[in-house]
Amino acid sequence: MVLVNLFLAFLRIGLFAIGGAYSFLPLIEREVVQKYNWITKDEFLDVLGLVNIFPGAISIKCATYTGYKIAGIPGVLAANLGNFLGPAILIIVALGLFTKYRNLPSIKRAFDMIQLAVFAMIIAAAFQLMNINQLIQLRSLSIIIISFILFTYTKIHPALIIIGVGMLGVVLK
Repeated sequence: MVLVNLFLAFLRIGLFAIGGAYSFLPLIEREVVQKYNWITKDEFLDVLGLVNIFPGAISIKCATYTGYKIAGIPGVLAANLGNFLGPAILIIVALGLFTKYRNLPSIKRAFDMIQLAVFAMIIAAAFQLMNINQLIQLRSLSIIIISFILFTYTKIHPALIIIGVGMLGVVLK
């Protein structure tokens, strides 16, 4: 039964995490922490910190961690299959519909509204990842602002920004 629950939880996450990347976080937290209690809130935040240092999709890494913790390799397979299957089916169906109806004003408005909701969820997820006390420190604000400027206004690869601030964290006290 736990494999079915892992599959269904990550199927729901995959189906409803429109916008990708950080839009998954509130859904993952709701399923994994709040609904099934597979991991605690603190463990969830630790896992997010850990998975952010590895390449690849956050949802896959969270599905892999949760699946392995709950049911080993079969859990990894069940969680990741659910995570992948929903979006894959939706994309196949949506491509057919989108190519047919994409020029309708109502469809364009719907996608504009969805984009705003995804933006709000990404901001909320970013705040959940941070300790508010850390955000108000001058050093932290400087790193945030400099990273934002480098990411937004230069062609420096985001991985280099992350590696650079990580190395800075090693040498600073």
